[in-house]
Amino acid sequence: MVEFAGFEMPISYAGLKEEHHAVRTSVGMFDVSHMGEVFVEGERALDFVQWISSNDASKLVDGGIQYSCMPNGNGGIVDDLLVYRLAETRFMLVVNASNLDKDLAWMKDQNKFGVTLTNKSDEFALIALQGPRASEILAPLADGPSPAELKYYTFREGTVAGKPAMISATGYTGAGGFELYVPAADAPAIWEALKGEGVPPCGLGARDTLRLEAGFCLYGNDIDDTTSPISAGLGWITKFTKDFVDSERLAAEKAAGPQNRLRGLRMEERGIPRAGYDVTNSSGEVIGRLTSGTQSPTLGIGIGLAYIASNQAKIGDRVFVRIRNKDVAATVTKPGFLPA
Repeated sequence: MVEFAGFEMPISYAGLKEEHHAVRTSVGMFDVSHMGEVFVEGERALDFVQWISSNDASKLVDGGIQYSCMPNGNGGIVDDLLVYRLAETRFMLVVNASNLDKDLAWMKDQNKFGVTLTNKSDEFALIALQGPRASEILAPLADGPSPAELKYYTFREGTVAGKPAMISATGYTGAGGFELYVPAADAPAIWEALKGEGVPPCGLGARDTLRLEAGFCLYGNDIDDTTSPISAGLGWITKFTKDFVDSERLAAEKAAGPQNRLRGLRMEERGIPRAGYDVTNSSGEVIGRLTSGTQSPTLGIGIGLAYIASNQAKIGDRVFVRIRNKDVAATVTKPGFLPA
């Protein structure tokens, strides 16, 4: 157990590799109740969400979800988040626990639309049921239509193990599955019901190796207040069909091309890349830096994410990771390391 954002968080239960393989090949569950839930309500709720977030929330219908980020007015990112459309005038924003206070302060500062912002983070627990068997496991516990009928990035209200739950077809593992938003008091009963179906609990260690294999950014490592969504490869959630915080600045950066790009690295030789390690070219010049890295349990090789100078970040290029003063060869890839 470790302290994180005011919570005691499990690193592992049975062991990182065992938990990782369980999720990738079968099923596992994570207690991620530390995530923050902020509700936006009012006639201009959509206008507010459109202004603070980079993606185009006007495309959402009730029951729809969007991945987005909040630009900070200086070219960086306040936080990445999920936007849930509950109704035309009501949204739920799911943010990172370590950023909750900062996010709330930013939202209040940007609230020129007269919306009501309510932090309900303490009222909700969040259980992530992940893996290819998640639908099979959840179906007998959930009411209504089979969870398998939920399209990726949609949600519905219902019950799980007889308790009220928002069933969301989302996750942070690249293995498929669901996230269950439930009243905090009901979380232990739902957790035990899932354990009774043979679902192993998993910790933050496996969650990190799973998300890295999938190429998902982690706030504080791969994105932060100094990284732009364009540089971070998040242009796909940065829509210039509307006006939003930093839209002109980011449009100019996209047109000119960012100085650095977030890329994936696959080690060609033995060696584990770690956050903070330098990336070099064949001449030994430092051209980038690792922001995340690990030994991939699925692939059996070292993988990582790194910001690399754009003129030396071509997909397929060979670069080197400086590990204990030795430059170890790696191949530049797009983030995401699993077979399609």
